[in-house]
Amino acid sequence: MQQINIYYGGRGLIEDPTIYVMNKLTEVLGELNMEVKKYNLYEDKQGISVLPKTLKEADGVILAASVEWLGIGGFLQQFLDACWLYGDKDHIKELYMLPVVTATTAGEKDAYQTLTRAWEILGGIPCEGICTYVADHTDFETNPDYALLIEKKAESFYRSFSKKLKVFPSSTNSICENTLRPKTMQLTPQESEQLSMYVSDNNYVQKQKEDIEELTSMFKGLLGDTDEEETAAPIAGDPLADALQEHFRPVSPLTVCYNLQFEDGRVLSVDIHDEELICSNKANPAANVQIRLDDKTVRRIVQGELTMHNAFLSGAVTAKGDFKQIRTFDTLFPIAIS
Repeated sequence: MQQINIYYGGRGLIEDPTIYVMNKLTEVLGELNMEVKKYNLYEDKQGISVLPKTLKEADGVILAASVEWLGIGGFLQQFLDACWLYGDKDHIKELYMLPVVTATTAGEKDAYQTLTRAWEILGGIPCEGICTYVADHTDFETNPDYALLIEKKAESFYRSFSKKLKVFPSSTNSICENTLRPKTMQLTPQESEQLSMYVSDNNYVQKQKEDIEELTSMFKGLLGDTDEEETAAPIAGDPLADALQEHFRPVSPLTVCYNLQFEDGRVLSVDIHDEELICSNKANPAANVQIRLDDKTVRRIVQGELTMHNAFLSGAVTAKGDFKQIRTFDTLFPIAIS
């Protein structure tokens, strides 16, 4: 059984006439013994970048856009971007596409042209689709003449891709093949698909950012090691270090270390061994917690207006490591209470 994939770029509103058109197309194609699979892009925004791999399952494609003010909408544009970056262009060249555009405001023809041209740039074959302005969705959906037009478009689309009807060549295809290239590494379809999965994985992207930050801090520390006397010596004159020394309330037994990273690149390492407190500007690689904070937050903590735990909860500081030790920080240094 042949399969049609529908990619819907609207917001899923009940009064969206595009939904009616898609349902009507699905009904007609089902009667023609076609399997229709619909992807609502708004339901999985993070997964849009991996959707181009679903094109491999399809024998034909329907791109459905709802024009609420201008353009085809961000979700559908993001999907087309992903097709350009990660899609299998050799397979897309074989795919017939039916554009569907309904507008509750002006601009349906521009959106229709955008879909058609985008599919041509990708190398695919656009068919004559549905482009309409809808003043009242109830009148539109209950009009039998419009229903008949939609049925005719579905049947025409079915004949086009099932019989692989030839179309006249387009200059867009020729120009794009010779001049437009995605500015990425030359990857195989399998590598592009794998890359799209990494892009959609927020945990992977966040881990990469954290690794880069750690490497940056490490190299800054290596560069700072040339002046051992400066980096290893206790800090004098630092407002936060002075406040910590003044308000230190030891807890025994306890061994903990905090690396406080400031927005200007400085690091304040706070080492506590029972009743001993050592503050230095050399990062301790064995620190229990890495805390990043800006100058404004530092001033509020020094002035007793904010605890470290509340700053963390409010997002004023970011931390990595043992989060329980952030509350311990306020026990060791009760500046706000004082």
